[in-house]
Order: sequence, then C-alpha cells, then structure tokens
Amino acid sequence: MSLPKIGEQAPAFEAQDQNGTTHRLQDYAGRKVALYFYPKDDTSGCTAQACNLRDNYQSLLGAGIQVLGVSIDGEKSHQKFATKYELPFPLLIDEDKKLVEAYGVWQEKSMYGRKYMGTMRYTFLIDEEGKIEKVITKVDTKNHAAQLL
Repeated sequence: MSLPKIGEQAPAFEAQDQNGTTHRLQDYAGRKVALYFYPKDDTSGCTAQACNLRDNYQSLLGAGIQVLGVSIDGEKSHQKFATKYELPFPLLIDEDKKLVEAYGVWQEKSMYGRKYMGTMRYTFLIDEEGKIEKVITKVDTKNHAAQLL
C-alpha cells in the first residue's frame, strides 16, 4: 500500500483509543486531524514526539487541529504511556495493523543490517473535508507541533 497523497481522500478508519472510546475519521468532519503514526510506546523518539505534541496541544487545538496518535501497541501499553506522560490526546490501538496498512506506513525497516517490518514515523494532516493536506515523512520529534502549525 502506498502513502495517501496530498489532495486525496484520507483512508477512512475506525479504532479504539487507550480508554476504549471509538474514533472514526468521519467523527472529525469540519475539523483538521493530525494523524500521527509512531513505532512504539515509551521509547525515546516516540516519547519526545508525544511530549512535544502534549506541550503544544493548546496551540494545535487553537489552530483547529485534533491530534490522534497511532501505533500497533495494545490498550494497556497505550494507557501506561498516556498516563506516564499525561498525554491529552487519544492514542489509537492498531494491533491488527489496519491503519498502518491503509496509510502505507507499515514498511520494511533496517537496523544494524537486520531487515524487519515496522511502523514508519509519519504524520498526515487531514483537512476539514477529510482530504490529505500535508504528509510529514521527516518528523522532527522535538519540534513536531511546529511542523504541523
């Protein structure tokens, strides 16, 4: 699956967050959504990224942007991560990999010469009509909110 392109309709989704609340793309019609994919809860880069979004959350909301994080970690992992860092936004559970595959972010990665499949750290800014407005493939984990604003 390839990445959705700017101007295309964002792939529809339905997923539960760390609190068991169901989120659908259509629930956010009329608002912008920053759908950010990250590899793993509570790792250094993912924590820096989540905390940067947390620290700038009011500015993002002020700009009309709802933040939704997505990883293939489960509910307990997401709950622990969100609680530990006081994350004010939902973390969507994608254990069945439907979202990572629909958005083309489940890709081959390489670490120390070993190849494996994993989640790419990509963010999609979806506009009020559900179309892709921006695709960020070079995420600056410490300044991610600025990339969205």
